[in-house]
Amino acid sequence: MIVEEVIKSHIADIVKELYPDAPENAVQIQKTRKEFEGDYTLVVFPFVKWSGKPLEQTVKELGDTLLKRMDTVESINVVKGFLNIKLKPPFWLGKLSEYISAENFGFFAPTGKRFMVEYSSPNTNKPLHLGHIRNILLGWSVSRILEACGHEVIKVNLVNDRGIHICKSMLAWQKFGNGETPEQTGKKGDHLVGDYYVRFDREYKSQIRELVSGGMSQAEAENSAPVFTEARDMLRKWEAKDPETIALWEKMNGWVYAGFDETYSKLGVAFDKIYYESNTWILGKKIVEEGLSKGIFFKKDDGSVWIDLTGDGLDRKLLLRSDGTSVYMTQDLGTAEQRFDEYKFDKLVYVVGNEQNYHFQVLKLILLKLGYKWSDDIYHLSYGMVELPEGKMKSREGTVVDADVLIEEMLRTAREVSEELGKLNEMTDEEADSIVNMIGLGALKYFILKVDPKKTMLFNPKESIDFNGNTASFIQYTHARIRSVLRKNEGTPFSDRLNEATPDTKELELIKIIEMFPETVQLAGENFSPALIANYVYDLAKEYNQFYHDYPILKEENTANRNMRLALSYQVAEIIKKGMFLLGTDVPERM
Repeated sequence: MIVEEVIKSHIADIVKELYPDAPENAVQIQKTRKEFEGDYTLVVFPFVKWSGKPLEQTVKELGDTLLKRMDTVESINVVKGFLNIKLKPPFWLGKLSEYISAENFGFFAPTGKRFMVEYSSPNTNKPLHLGHIRNILLGWSVSRILEACGHEVIKVNLVNDRGIHICKSMLAWQKFGNGETPEQTGKKGDHLVGDYYVRFDREYKSQIRELVSGGMSQAEAENSAPVFTEARDMLRKWEAKDPETIALWEKMNGWVYAGFDETYSKLGVAFDKIYYESNTWILGKKIVEEGLSKGIFFKKDDGSVWIDLTGDGLDRKLLLRSDGTSVYMTQDLGTAEQRFDEYKFDKLVYVVGNEQNYHFQVLKLILLKLGYKWSDDIYHLSYGMVELPEGKMKSREGTVVDADVLIEEMLRTAREVSEELGKLNEMTDEEADSIVNMIGLGALKYFILKVDPKKTMLFNPKESIDFNGNTASFIQYTHARIRSVLRKNEGTPFSDRLNEATPDTKELELIKIIEMFPETVQLAGENFSPALIANYVYDLAKEYNQFYHDYPILKEENTANRNMRLALSYQVAEIIKKGMFLLGTDVPERM
Protein backbone atom coordinates (compact mmCIF):
# COMPACT_ATOMS: atom_id res chain seq x y z
CA MET A 1 0.00 0.00 0.00
CA ILE A 2 1.18 3.54 -0.81
CA VAL A 3 2.67 5.18 2.30
CA GLU A 4 0.27 8.10 2.09
CA GLU A 5 -2.66 5.69 2.29
CA VAL A 6 -1.08 3.88 5.26
CA ILE A 7 -0.66 7.12 7.20
CA LYS A 8 -4.14 8.24 6.22
CA SER A 9 -5.61 4.96 7.48
CA HIS A 10 -3.88 5.29 10.87
CA ILE A 11 -5.03 8.89 11.24
CA ALA A 12 -8.59 7.92 10.27
CA ASP A 13 -8.65 5.40 13.15
CA ILE A 14 -7.47 8.07 15.60
CA VAL A 15 -10.01 10.60 14.29
CA LYS A 16 -12.79 8.07 14.61
CA GLU A 17 -11.87 7.54 18.27
CA LEU A 18 -11.43 11.23 19.12
CA TYR A 19 -14.30 12.65 17.05
CA PRO A 20 -16.96 9.97 16.45
CA ASP A 21 -19.18 12.39 14.53
CA ALA A 22 -16.53 13.12 11.89
CA PRO A 23 -17.31 11.49 8.51
CA GLU A 24 -14.99 8.79 7.19
CA ASN A 25 -13.74 11.01 4.36
CA ALA A 26 -12.79 13.90 6.66
CA VAL A 27 -9.07 13.06 6.70
CA GLN A 28 -7.17 15.15 4.14
CA ILE A 29 -3.48 14.32 3.89
CA GLN A 30 -0.86 15.43 1.40
CA LYS A 31 2.89 15.43 0.99
CA THR A 32 4.52 18.21 3.00
CA ARG A 33 5.67 21.16 0.94
CA LYS A 34 9.44 21.38 0.54
CA GLU A 35 9.77 24.61 2.54
CA PHE A 36 8.43 22.89 5.68
CA GLU A 37 9.84 20.04 7.74
CA GLY A 38 7.91 16.82 7.50
CA ASP A 39 6.84 14.02 5.18
CA TYR A 40 3.05 14.32 5.24
CA THR A 41 0.68 17.10 6.23
CA LEU A 42 -2.73 16.69 7.84
CA VAL A 43 -5.26 19.46 7.22
CA VAL A 44 -6.79 20.08 10.66
CA PHE A 45 -9.29 22.89 9.94
CA PRO A 46 -12.27 20.55 9.26
CA PHE A 47 -11.99 18.84 12.67
CA VAL A 48 -12.68 21.97 14.71
CA LYS A 49 -16.43 21.61 14.32
CA TRP A 50 -16.29 18.02 15.63
CA SER A 51 -13.77 18.62 18.42
CA GLY A 52 -15.68 21.61 19.80
CA LYS A 53 -12.30 23.19 20.63
CA PRO A 54 -10.25 26.05 19.18
CA LEU A 55 -8.00 25.23 16.22
CA GLU A 56 -4.80 25.35 18.32
CA GLN A 57 -6.16 22.86 20.86
CA THR A 58 -7.50 20.58 18.12
CA VAL A 59 -4.13 20.52 16.38
CA LYS A 60 -2.35 19.78 19.68
CA GLU A 61 -4.80 17.02 20.58
CA LEU A 62 -4.38 15.30 17.24
CA GLY A 63 -0.60 15.77 17.27
CA ASP A 64 -0.12 14.42 20.79
CA THR A 65 -2.31 11.39 20.03
CA LEU A 66 -0.40 10.68 16.84
CA LEU A 67 2.91 10.69 18.70
CA LYS A 68 1.54 8.28 21.32
CA ARG A 69 -0.24 5.88 18.96
CA MET A 70 2.05 5.82 15.90
CA ASP A 71 5.53 4.61 16.76
CA THR A 72 6.59 5.37 13.18
CA VAL A 73 6.23 9.13 13.78
CA GLU A 74 9.50 10.83 14.71
CA SER A 75 8.19 14.36 15.21
CA ILE A 76 5.39 16.76 14.40
CA ASN A 77 5.26 20.48 13.81
CA VAL A 78 2.34 22.83 13.44
CA VAL A 79 1.99 25.56 10.84
CA LYS A 80 -1.31 27.36 11.50
CA GLY A 81 -4.01 24.75 10.83
CA PHE A 82 -1.68 22.19 9.30
CA LEU A 83 -0.02 19.33 11.17
CA ASN A 84 3.26 18.26 9.55
CA ILE A 85 4.30 14.68 10.31
CA LYS A 86 7.86 13.39 10.04
CA LEU A 87 8.39 9.63 9.96
CA LYS A 88 11.32 7.80 11.56
CA PRO A 89 14.27 6.61 9.42
CA PRO A 90 13.67 2.92 10.37
CA PHE A 91 10.18 3.24 8.86
CA TRP A 92 11.66 4.35 5.54
CA LEU A 93 14.32 1.64 5.65
CA GLY A 94 11.53 -0.88 6.18
CA LYS A 95 9.75 0.49 3.12
CA LEU A 96 12.95 0.15 1.07
CA SER A 97 13.20 -3.53 2.06
CA GLU A 98 9.53 -3.95 1.19
CA TYR A 99 9.99 -2.37 -2.25
CA ILE A 100 12.97 -4.58 -3.06
CA SER A 101 11.15 -7.76 -2.11
CA ALA A 102 7.88 -6.78 -3.84
CA GLU A 103 7.09 -9.03 -6.79
CA ASN A 104 6.40 -6.17 -9.22
CA PHE A 105 6.83 -2.89 -7.40
CA GLY A 106 4.94 0.00 -8.98
CA PHE A 107 2.66 -2.13 -11.15
CA PHE A 108 -0.90 -2.99 -10.12
CA ALA A 109 -3.06 -6.10 -9.88
CA PRO A 110 -5.71 -6.76 -12.58
CA THR A 111 -8.72 -4.44 -12.38
CA GLY A 112 -10.99 -6.36 -14.73
CA LYS A 113 -11.38 -3.26 -16.92
CA ARG A 114 -10.77 -3.32 -20.65
CA PHE A 115 -9.30 -0.33 -22.46
CA MET A 116 -8.99 -0.01 -26.22
CA VAL A 117 -6.36 2.43 -27.48
CA GLU A 118 -6.30 3.55 -31.10
CA TYR A 119 -3.10 5.11 -32.40
CA SER A 120 -1.12 5.66 -35.59
CA SER A 121 -4.19 5.75 -37.91
CA PRO A 122 -2.22 6.70 -41.04
CA ASN A 123 -3.46 7.42 -44.54
CA THR A 124 -2.18 5.10 -47.24
CA ASN A 125 -1.18 7.99 -49.51
CA LYS A 126 2.09 8.94 -47.83
CA PRO A 127 4.81 7.63 -45.49
CA LEU A 128 4.76 8.13 -41.74
CA HIS A 129 6.24 11.42 -40.56
CA LEU A 130 7.24 13.17 -37.33
CA GLY A 131 3.61 13.95 -36.45
CA HIS A 132 2.78 10.24 -36.75
CA ILE A 133 5.74 9.42 -34.53
CA ARG A 134 4.32 11.50 -31.66
CA ASN A 135 0.96 9.79 -32.14
CA ILE A 136 2.45 6.29 -32.25
CA LEU A 137 4.77 6.81 -29.28
CA LEU A 138 1.95 8.30 -27.19
CA GLY A 139 -0.38 5.41 -28.02
CA TRP A 140 2.23 2.73 -27.32
CA SER A 141 3.35 4.32 -24.05
CA VAL A 142 -0.20 4.99 -22.81
CA SER A 143 -1.06 1.36 -23.57
CA ARG A 144 1.86 0.13 -21.47
CA ILE A 145 0.99 2.51 -18.64
CA LEU A 146 -2.64 1.35 -18.62
CA GLU A 147 -1.43 -2.26 -18.50
CA ALA A 148 0.82 -1.36 -15.56
CA CYS A 149 -2.31 0.04 -13.87
CA GLY A 150 -3.85 -3.42 -14.11
CA HIS A 151 -6.14 -2.90 -17.10
CA GLU A 152 -6.48 -5.16 -20.11
CA VAL A 153 -5.48 -3.15 -23.17
CA ILE A 154 -6.40 -3.77 -26.79
CA LYS A 155 -4.03 -1.83 -29.05
CA VAL A 156 -5.62 -1.00 -32.40
CA ASN A 157 -4.81 0.86 -35.57
CA LEU A 158 -7.37 2.29 -38.00
CA VAL A 159 -5.86 2.55 -41.47
CA ASN A 160 -7.38 5.28 -43.61
CA ASP A 161 -7.10 3.29 -46.81
CA ARG A 162 -9.94 4.81 -48.83
CA GLY A 163 -11.28 8.22 -49.81
CA ILE A 164 -10.45 11.08 -52.14
CA HIS A 165 -6.94 11.54 -50.72
CA ILE A 166 -6.06 7.92 -51.52
CA CYS A 167 -7.42 8.31 -55.04
CA LYS A 168 -5.17 11.34 -55.58
CA SER A 169 -2.03 9.19 -55.21
CA MET A 170 -3.56 6.42 -57.29
CA LEU A 171 -4.50 8.79 -60.10
CA ALA A 172 -1.10 10.50 -60.15
CA TRP A 173 0.70 7.12 -60.35
CA GLN A 174 -1.69 5.99 -63.09
CA LYS A 175 -1.05 9.15 -65.12
CA PHE A 176 2.64 9.76 -64.48
CA GLY A 177 4.13 6.60 -62.94
CA ASN A 178 4.98 4.64 -66.09
CA GLY A 179 4.39 1.45 -64.09
CA GLU A 180 7.27 1.96 -61.66
CA THR A 181 7.33 -0.15 -58.48
CA PRO A 182 9.21 -0.11 -55.16
CA GLU A 183 11.41 -2.94 -56.43
CA GLN A 184 12.38 -1.03 -59.58
CA THR A 185 13.10 2.24 -57.80
CA GLY A 186 14.64 0.84 -54.60
CA LYS A 187 12.22 2.99 -52.59
CA LYS A 188 10.04 1.88 -49.70
CA GLY A 189 6.49 1.52 -50.95
CA ASP A 190 5.04 4.20 -48.68
CA HIS A 191 7.65 6.68 -49.93
CA LEU A 192 6.92 5.90 -53.56
CA VAL A 193 3.17 6.40 -53.09
CA GLY A 194 3.82 9.58 -51.11
CA ASP A 195 5.81 10.98 -54.04
CA TYR A 196 2.72 10.68 -56.21
CA TYR A 197 0.56 12.39 -53.60
CA VAL A 198 2.93 15.35 -53.85
CA ARG A 199 2.87 15.06 -57.68
CA PHE A 200 -0.92 15.24 -57.68
CA ASP A 201 -0.85 18.42 -55.59
CA ARG A 202 1.63 19.99 -57.97
CA GLU A 203 -0.53 19.19 -61.02
CA TYR A 204 -3.69 20.29 -59.21
CA LYS A 205 -2.26 23.70 -58.32
CA SER A 206 -0.94 24.18 -61.83
CA GLN A 207 -4.37 23.51 -63.30
CA ILE A 208 -6.04 25.84 -60.80
CA ARG A 209 -3.69 28.66 -61.79
CA GLU A 210 -4.44 28.06 -65.45
CA LEU A 211 -8.21 28.10 -64.89
CA VAL A 212 -8.06 31.24 -62.76
CA SER A 213 -5.96 33.01 -65.39
CA GLY A 214 -8.71 32.12 -67.88
CA GLY A 215 -11.30 34.01 -65.86
CA MET A 216 -12.63 31.35 -63.47
CA SER A 217 -12.96 32.13 -59.74
CA GLN A 218 -10.60 30.42 -57.28
CA ALA A 219 -13.43 28.33 -55.79
CA GLU A 220 -14.70 27.28 -59.21
CA ALA A 221 -11.20 26.42 -60.36
CA GLU A 222 -10.51 24.27 -57.29
CA ASN A 223 -13.71 22.31 -57.92
CA SER A 224 -13.32 22.04 -61.70
CA ALA A 225 -9.61 21.22 -62.12
CA PRO A 226 -9.47 18.10 -64.35
CA VAL A 227 -7.27 16.04 -62.01
CA PHE A 228 -9.62 16.73 -59.09
CA THR A 229 -12.73 15.70 -61.05
CA GLU A 230 -10.88 12.55 -62.18
CA ALA A 231 -9.99 11.75 -58.55
CA ARG A 232 -13.65 12.10 -57.54
CA ASP A 233 -14.66 9.83 -60.41
CA MET A 234 -12.09 7.29 -59.24
CA LEU A 235 -13.57 7.36 -55.72
CA ARG A 236 -17.05 6.69 -57.13
CA LYS A 237 -15.66 3.79 -59.16
CA TRP A 238 -13.96 2.41 -56.03
CA GLU A 239 -17.19 2.53 -54.04
CA ALA A 240 -18.95 0.85 -56.98
CA LYS A 241 -16.26 -1.89 -56.81
CA ASP A 242 -14.93 -1.29 -60.32
CA PRO A 243 -12.43 -4.19 -60.80
CA GLU A 244 -9.66 -2.12 -62.40
CA THR A 245 -9.85 0.57 -59.72
CA ILE A 246 -9.91 -2.02 -56.90
CA ALA A 247 -6.87 -3.81 -58.37
CA LEU A 248 -4.88 -0.57 -58.52
CA TRP A 249 -5.95 0.30 -54.96
CA GLU A 250 -4.91 -3.12 -53.62
CA LYS A 251 -1.52 -2.96 -55.36
CA MET A 252 -0.58 0.50 -54.12
CA ASN A 253 -1.93 -0.09 -50.61
CA GLY A 254 0.15 -3.27 -50.44
CA TRP A 255 3.27 -1.21 -51.12
CA VAL A 256 2.33 1.18 -48.33
CA TYR A 257 1.52 -1.53 -45.76
CA ALA A 258 4.94 -3.10 -46.27
CA GLY A 259 6.57 0.28 -45.72
CA PHE A 260 4.51 1.00 -42.59
CA ASP A 261 5.40 -2.37 -41.08
CA GLU A 262 9.10 -1.66 -41.53
CA THR A 263 8.77 1.68 -39.73
CA TYR A 264 6.70 0.20 -36.90
CA SER A 265 9.37 -2.45 -36.45
CA LYS A 266 12.09 0.20 -36.18
CA LEU A 267 10.08 2.02 -33.52
CA GLY A 268 9.41 -1.22 -31.62
CA VAL A 269 5.62 -0.91 -31.64
CA ALA A 270 2.79 -3.23 -32.63
CA PHE A 271 -0.99 -3.63 -32.63
CA ASP A 272 -3.41 -6.29 -31.45
CA LYS A 273 -5.81 -5.55 -34.29
CA ILE A 274 -5.84 -3.40 -37.41
CA TYR A 275 -9.10 -1.97 -38.73
CA TYR A 276 -9.48 -0.68 -42.28
CA GLU A 277 -11.81 2.11 -43.30
CA SER A 278 -12.43 0.22 -46.53
CA ASN A 279 -14.39 -2.25 -44.38
CA THR A 280 -15.97 0.03 -41.78
CA TRP A 281 -17.36 2.75 -44.06
CA ILE A 282 -20.17 0.39 -45.15
CA LEU A 283 -21.12 -0.16 -41.48
CA GLY A 284 -21.21 3.60 -41.08
CA LYS A 285 -23.55 4.02 -44.04
CA LYS A 286 -25.95 1.53 -42.45
CA ILE A 287 -25.93 3.55 -39.23
CA VAL A 288 -26.70 6.69 -41.25
CA GLU A 289 -29.64 4.93 -42.91
CA GLU A 290 -30.98 3.93 -39.49
CA GLY A 291 -30.55 7.49 -38.25
CA LEU A 292 -32.51 8.76 -41.24
CA SER A 293 -35.38 6.37 -40.57
CA LYS A 294 -35.51 7.54 -36.94
CA GLY A 295 -35.49 11.20 -37.88
CA ILE A 296 -32.13 11.84 -36.20
CA PHE A 297 -30.55 12.77 -39.56
CA PHE A 298 -32.07 14.63 -42.50
CA LYS A 299 -31.54 14.62 -46.26
CA LYS A 300 -31.11 17.73 -48.37
CA ASP A 301 -32.55 18.16 -51.86
CA ASP A 302 -29.19 17.24 -53.41
CA GLY A 303 -29.30 13.86 -51.62
CA SER A 304 -26.62 14.62 -49.02
CA VAL A 305 -27.31 13.49 -45.44
CA TRP A 306 -26.74 15.74 -42.39
CA ILE A 307 -27.38 16.03 -38.68
CA ASP A 308 -28.43 19.32 -37.12
CA LEU A 309 -26.53 19.93 -33.88
CA THR A 310 -27.21 23.67 -33.62
CA GLY A 311 -29.51 23.00 -30.67
CA ASP A 312 -26.49 21.55 -28.88
CA GLY A 313 -24.36 24.60 -29.54
CA LEU A 314 -22.58 23.03 -32.53
CA ASP A 315 -23.39 23.16 -36.25
CA ARG A 316 -24.77 20.98 -39.02
CA LYS A 317 -22.58 18.01 -39.82
CA LEU A 318 -22.32 16.22 -43.17
CA LEU A 319 -22.57 12.41 -42.99
CA LEU A 320 -22.99 11.43 -46.66
CA ARG A 321 -22.15 13.50 -49.72
CA SER A 322 -24.72 14.13 -52.45
CA ASP A 323 -23.06 11.48 -54.64
CA GLY A 324 -23.48 8.92 -51.83
CA THR A 325 -19.81 8.78 -50.84
CA SER A 326 -19.00 8.77 -47.14
CA VAL A 327 -16.92 11.11 -45.00
CA TYR A 328 -14.65 10.48 -42.00
CA MET A 329 -17.56 10.75 -39.56
CA THR A 330 -19.46 8.03 -41.41
CA GLN A 331 -16.73 5.45 -41.03
CA ASP A 332 -15.93 6.50 -37.46
CA LEU A 333 -19.52 5.73 -36.49
CA GLY A 334 -19.25 2.29 -38.06
CA THR A 335 -15.84 1.56 -36.54
CA ALA A 336 -16.95 2.58 -33.03
CA GLU A 337 -20.01 0.33 -33.16
CA GLN A 338 -17.98 -2.62 -34.47
CA ARG A 339 -15.37 -2.22 -31.75
CA PHE A 340 -17.89 -2.14 -28.93
CA ASP A 341 -19.71 -5.18 -30.32
CA GLU A 342 -16.41 -7.08 -30.53
CA TYR A 343 -14.74 -6.07 -27.25
CA LYS A 344 -17.33 -4.45 -24.92
CA PHE A 345 -14.66 -1.97 -23.84
CA ASP A 346 -14.87 0.07 -20.64
CA LYS A 347 -12.99 2.91 -22.31
CA LEU A 348 -12.13 3.66 -25.94
CA VAL A 349 -9.15 6.02 -26.23
CA TYR A 350 -8.50 7.79 -29.52
CA VAL A 351 -4.96 9.16 -29.82
CA VAL A 352 -5.55 11.92 -32.36
CA GLY A 353 -4.17 15.44 -32.81
CA ASN A 354 -5.96 18.44 -31.36
CA GLU A 355 -7.07 19.66 -34.79
CA GLN A 356 -9.71 16.94 -34.50
CA ASN A 357 -11.14 18.07 -31.13
CA TYR A 358 -14.41 19.17 -32.74
CA HIS A 359 -14.70 15.93 -34.73
CA PHE A 360 -14.66 13.79 -31.58
CA GLN A 361 -17.04 16.10 -29.77
CA VAL A 362 -19.47 15.57 -32.65
CA LEU A 363 -18.81 11.81 -32.81
CA LYS A 364 -19.70 11.32 -29.14
CA LEU A 365 -22.83 13.45 -29.48
CA ILE A 366 -24.09 11.62 -32.57
CA LEU A 367 -23.54 8.22 -30.92
CA LEU A 368 -25.43 9.46 -27.86
CA LYS A 369 -28.36 10.64 -30.01
CA LEU A 370 -28.37 7.24 -31.73
CA GLY A 371 -28.83 5.61 -28.32
CA TYR A 372 -25.35 4.18 -27.72
CA LYS A 373 -24.92 4.54 -23.96
CA TRP A 374 -21.23 3.65 -24.21
CA SER A 375 -20.59 6.92 -26.05
CA ASP A 376 -19.63 8.36 -22.64
CA ASP A 377 -16.77 5.84 -22.53
CA ILE A 378 -15.05 7.45 -25.53
CA TYR A 379 -12.02 9.57 -24.67
CA HIS A 380 -10.09 11.70 -27.12
CA LEU A 381 -6.43 11.86 -26.11
CA SER A 382 -5.87 15.16 -27.86
CA TYR A 383 -2.24 16.07 -28.40
CA GLY A 384 -0.49 19.14 -29.79
CA MET A 385 1.30 19.28 -33.06
CA VAL A 386 5.03 18.75 -33.47
CA GLU A 387 6.87 21.68 -34.98
CA LEU A 388 10.43 22.09 -36.11
CA PRO A 389 12.78 25.06 -35.72
CA GLU A 390 11.96 25.93 -39.35
CA GLY A 391 8.16 25.75 -38.89
CA LYS A 392 5.15 23.50 -39.56
CA MET A 393 5.10 20.48 -41.87
CA LYS A 394 2.82 20.00 -44.90
CA SER A 395 2.39 16.53 -46.38
CA ARG A 396 0.94 17.51 -49.75
CA GLU A 397 3.81 19.93 -50.35
CA GLY A 398 6.41 17.35 -49.39
CA THR A 399 7.82 19.43 -46.53
CA VAL A 400 7.33 16.86 -43.76
CA VAL A 401 10.07 15.25 -41.70
CA ASP A 402 9.92 11.66 -42.79
CA ALA A 403 9.84 9.12 -39.94
CA ASP A 404 12.40 6.79 -41.53
CA VAL A 405 14.82 9.62 -42.29
CA LEU A 406 14.43 10.97 -38.75
CA ILE A 407 15.11 7.55 -37.20
CA GLU A 408 18.26 7.16 -39.30
CA GLU A 409 19.39 10.65 -38.32
CA MET A 410 18.85 9.86 -34.63
CA LEU A 411 20.89 6.68 -34.91
CA ARG A 412 23.69 8.46 -36.75
CA THR A 413 23.78 11.25 -34.17
CA ALA A 414 23.73 8.71 -31.33
CA ARG A 415 26.75 6.92 -32.80
CA GLU A 416 28.69 10.16 -33.34
CA VAL A 417 28.05 11.45 -29.80
CA SER A 418 28.73 8.06 -28.20
CA GLU A 419 32.01 7.61 -30.05
CA GLU A 420 33.11 11.14 -29.22
CA LEU A 421 32.46 10.53 -25.50
CA GLY A 422 34.04 7.08 -25.54
CA LYS A 423 30.80 5.30 -24.62
CA LEU A 424 31.42 2.53 -27.16
CA ASN A 425 35.02 1.80 -26.23
CA GLU A 426 35.93 -1.87 -25.76
CA MET A 427 32.58 -3.03 -27.19
CA THR A 428 32.11 -5.51 -30.00
CA ASP A 429 30.42 -4.21 -33.14
CA GLU A 430 27.25 -6.03 -32.16
CA GLU A 431 27.24 -4.48 -28.68
CA ALA A 432 27.96 -1.03 -30.10
CA ASP A 433 25.07 -1.33 -32.59
CA SER A 434 22.72 -2.34 -29.78
CA ILE A 435 23.79 0.61 -27.59
CA VAL A 436 23.49 3.06 -30.50
CA ASN A 437 19.99 1.78 -31.22
CA MET A 438 18.99 2.20 -27.56
CA ILE A 439 20.44 5.69 -27.35
CA GLY A 440 19.12 6.93 -30.69
CA LEU A 441 15.57 5.60 -30.37
CA GLY A 442 15.53 6.32 -26.64
CA ALA A 443 16.44 9.95 -27.33
CA LEU A 444 13.63 10.29 -29.87
CA LYS A 445 11.00 8.63 -27.70
CA TYR A 446 11.91 10.38 -24.47
CA PHE A 447 12.22 13.84 -26.03
CA ILE A 448 8.68 13.52 -27.42
CA LEU A 449 7.07 11.82 -24.43
CA LYS A 450 8.48 14.10 -21.73
CA VAL A 451 6.28 16.91 -23.06
CA ASP A 452 2.67 17.08 -21.82
CA PRO A 453 0.59 15.56 -24.66
CA LYS A 454 -1.71 18.58 -24.78
CA LYS A 455 1.14 20.96 -25.60
CA THR A 456 2.48 21.78 -29.03
CA MET A 457 6.13 20.82 -29.01
CA LEU A 458 9.26 21.90 -30.83
CA PHE A 459 11.43 18.94 -31.80
CA ASN A 460 15.16 19.54 -32.20
CA PRO A 461 17.11 16.30 -32.80
CA LYS A 462 20.40 17.89 -31.72
CA GLU A 463 19.04 18.64 -28.23
CA SER A 464 17.62 15.17 -27.66
CA ILE A 465 20.98 13.41 -27.19
CA ASP A 466 22.75 14.96 -24.21
CA PHE A 467 24.30 12.82 -21.49
CA ASN A 468 23.90 15.63 -18.95
CA GLY A 469 20.43 17.05 -19.56
CA ASN A 470 16.79 15.96 -19.23
CA THR A 471 17.22 13.28 -21.87
CA ALA A 472 16.97 9.54 -22.27
CA SER A 473 20.75 9.42 -22.70
CA PHE A 474 21.30 10.82 -19.21
CA ILE A 475 18.81 8.36 -17.71
CA GLN A 476 20.24 5.42 -19.67
CA TYR A 477 23.77 6.29 -18.58
CA THR A 478 22.59 6.47 -14.95
CA HIS A 479 21.17 2.95 -15.26
CA ALA A 480 24.41 1.65 -16.79
CA ARG A 481 26.41 3.33 -14.00
CA ILE A 482 24.31 1.63 -11.32
CA ARG A 483 24.58 -1.77 -13.00
CA SER A 484 28.35 -1.34 -13.06
CA VAL A 485 28.36 -0.78 -9.28
CA LEU A 486 26.11 -3.79 -8.71
CA ARG A 487 28.28 -6.03 -10.91
CA LYS A 488 31.32 -5.17 -8.78
CA ASN A 489 29.35 -6.30 -5.73
CA GLU A 490 28.00 -9.41 -7.43
CA GLY A 491 27.69 -12.40 -5.12
CA THR A 492 27.54 -10.33 -1.93
CA PRO A 493 24.02 -9.93 -0.47
CA PHE A 494 22.99 -6.38 0.38
CA SER A 495 19.48 -6.83 1.75
CA ASP A 496 20.73 -7.86 5.22
CA ARG A 497 20.99 -5.53 8.21
CA LEU A 498 19.27 -2.61 6.43
CA ASN A 499 17.46 -1.81 9.67
CA GLU A 500 20.85 -1.10 11.28
CA ALA A 501 21.75 1.60 8.74
CA THR A 502 21.79 5.28 9.64
CA PRO A 503 20.50 7.14 6.57
CA ASP A 504 20.91 10.86 6.35
CA THR A 505 18.61 13.40 4.69
CA LYS A 506 19.71 12.79 1.08
CA GLU A 507 19.40 9.01 1.38
CA LEU A 508 15.96 9.32 2.96
CA GLU A 509 14.94 11.70 0.19
CA LEU A 510 15.92 9.08 -2.38
CA ILE A 511 13.76 6.45 -0.65
CA LYS A 512 10.84 8.90 -0.63
CA ILE A 513 11.21 9.47 -4.37
CA ILE A 514 11.26 5.69 -4.89
CA GLU A 515 8.05 5.49 -2.85
CA MET A 516 6.35 7.81 -5.34
CA PHE A 517 6.70 5.40 -8.29
CA PRO A 518 3.39 3.51 -7.89
CA GLU A 519 1.53 6.76 -7.36
CA THR A 520 3.13 8.25 -10.47
CA VAL A 521 2.16 5.21 -12.57
CA GLN A 522 -1.40 5.52 -11.32
CA LEU A 523 -1.58 9.25 -12.08
CA ALA A 524 -0.08 8.72 -15.53
CA GLY A 525 -2.77 6.13 -16.26
CA GLU A 526 -5.58 8.33 -15.00
CA ASN A 527 -4.34 11.29 -17.04
CA PHE A 528 -3.13 9.33 -20.10
CA SER A 529 0.16 11.19 -19.72
CA PRO A 530 3.54 9.50 -20.29
CA ALA A 531 5.10 12.89 -19.45
CA LEU A 532 4.45 12.17 -15.76
CA ILE A 533 6.53 8.98 -15.98
CA ALA A 534 9.29 10.62 -18.04
CA ASN A 535 9.80 13.53 -15.68
CA TYR A 536 9.57 11.32 -12.58
CA VAL A 537 12.29 9.01 -13.93
CA TYR A 538 14.48 12.00 -14.77
CA ASP A 539 14.05 13.43 -11.25
CA LEU A 540 14.93 10.04 -9.78
CA ALA A 541 18.05 9.71 -11.96
CA LYS A 542 19.13 13.26 -11.15
CA GLU A 543 18.70 12.70 -7.40
CA TYR A 544 20.60 9.41 -7.61
CA ASN A 545 23.52 11.03 -9.43
CA GLN A 546 23.83 13.61 -6.65
CA PHE A 547 23.79 10.79 -4.12
CA TYR A 548 26.39 8.84 -6.14
CA HIS A 549 28.64 11.87 -6.23
CA ASP A 550 28.37 12.60 -2.49
CA TYR A 551 28.46 9.12 -0.91
CA PRO A 552 30.85 6.19 -1.19
CA ILE A 553 29.05 2.93 -1.92
CA LEU A 554 31.41 -0.02 -2.34
CA LYS A 555 34.10 1.72 -0.26
CA GLU A 556 31.75 2.46 2.65
CA GLU A 557 33.23 0.68 5.69
CA ASN A 558 30.01 0.45 7.72
CA THR A 559 28.39 -2.76 6.44
CA ALA A 560 24.82 -1.69 7.19
CA ASN A 561 25.24 1.66 5.43
CA ARG A 562 27.02 0.00 2.52
CA ASN A 563 24.15 -2.45 2.13
CA MET A 564 21.61 0.37 2.31
CA ARG A 565 23.36 2.28 -0.46
CA LEU A 566 23.56 -0.82 -2.61
CA ALA A 567 19.88 -1.48 -1.94
CA LEU A 568 19.05 2.09 -2.92
CA SER A 569 21.12 1.73 -6.10
CA TYR A 570 19.45 -1.55 -7.00
CA GLN A 571 15.94 -0.19 -6.53
CA VAL A 572 16.65 2.99 -8.47
CA ALA A 573 17.95 0.92 -11.39
CA GLU A 574 14.85 -1.29 -11.29
CA ILE A 575 12.53 1.72 -11.38
CA ILE A 576 14.50 3.40 -14.17
CA LYS A 577 14.19 0.22 -16.20
CA LYS A 578 10.45 -0.06 -15.53
CA GLY A 579 9.81 3.62 -16.11
CA MET A 580 11.65 3.64 -19.41
CA PHE A 581 9.85 0.44 -20.41
CA LEU A 582 6.58 2.32 -19.93
CA LEU A 583 7.94 4.90 -22.37
CA GLY A 584 8.78 2.15 -24.87
CA THR A 585 12.51 2.57 -24.29
CA ASP A 586 15.27 0.12 -23.37
CA VAL A 587 18.17 0.81 -21.02
CA PRO A 588 21.69 -0.63 -21.35
CA GLU A 589 23.44 -2.80 -18.77
CA ARG A 590 26.70 -1.04 -19.53
CA MET A 591 27.79 1.98 -21.50
